[in-house]
Amino acid sequence: QVQLVESGGGLVQVGDSLRLSCAVSGRAISRATMAWFRQAPGKEREFVGALDWRGYTTYWADSVGGRFTISRDNALNTVYLRMNALKPEDSAIYFCASAASALLVPPRSPAEYDAWGQGTQVTVSS
Repeated sequence: QVQLVESGGGLVQVGDSLRLSCAVSGRAISRATMAWFRQAPGKEREFVGALDWRGYTTYWADSVGGRFTISRDNALNTVYLRMNALKPEDSAIYFCASAASALLVPPRSPAEYDAWGQGTQVTVSS
């Protein structure tokens, strides 16, 4: 059974940086498509970014610009989301997601991902 566990969220101030972790079991991230989503209160779940199955390319939502970076550690089977220059509008529950298919271009739709973590809260205050 594939399981994803996010960690690293918390309360930060505007302009701070934060790194989220997604520890995966039951599926090798090197053979999967890994993505990050976020959901703020009253809003739809939003695609943040993703790695293709090689881990060479990252695809980003327009809203995050160049502030976020996704990386992975295959030995630890863990994916990371580094967030810089955080803004209040970045406040949300952040979810790690996985698709079993080795996709060259990761999809932006949540429906394409079959495994999800429980989420970790990120709150950015002024």
